Amino acid sequence: TGIKLCVLDTGIDLNHPDFSGRTIVSASFIPGQTVQDGHSHGTHTAGTAAGPQSPASGPRYGVAYNASLYIGKVLSDGGVGVGGSIIAGMNWALANNCDIISMSLRSPVGVQTSYTQLGQRALNQSSLIIAAAGNDSSRPGTVANTGAPANSPTIMAVAAVDSGCNIASFSNGGKIEIAGPGVDVLSSVPMPTQYGTKSGTSMATPHVSGIA
Repeated sequence: TGIKLCVLDTGIDLNHPDFSGRTIVSASFIPGQTVQDGHSHGTHTAGTAAGPQSPASGPRYGVAYNASLYIGKVLSDGGVGVGGSIIAGMNWALANNCDIISMSLRSPVGVQTSYTQLGQRALNQSSLIIAAAGNDSSRPGTVANTGAPANSPTIMAVAAVDSGCNIASFSNGGKIEIAGPGVDVLSSVPMPTQYGTKSGTSMATPHVSGIA
């Protein structure tokens, strides 16, 4: 309670019963699209980070159920984003003094100065940016490098493990601070489906964000 948790993703299904009556501060940084989630990725990650203690049906899946939820749409309904939208969302979250900023997104590029600077700005104001390492590996043969923004030294990088605490075959490596549950994770998805499972470091990241 009292912690501002921001999820930067594809938005959220504002019509989902598990978020009805919940105060959600939101903004879209995708031209021509509202924060309403037309993809499902954002609703799933937001649900894991801060879904309710008692869902409309099924088992509890959310971590920080009393957190103040901030939703920034930085990825389109097609699930893609550009650096400008992502940076705008990060700036918005920091301007709103969000304590935790969860970013289940990655680009397979090297360290980006802009992300590193925003990560430092966050730390300077006692905020933490947590980001997905990426899903480009094929373990044990190929271990891809952590993508941006998670590869920045000022941002926490999250890998994925399965229910047996084994590293997920797809999970990137290199700069990793922590791992979380990322295989067959149950969470909210847009109506009418309501609930579904997804896998990825994207699913591990909001677990860590909720705990943080």
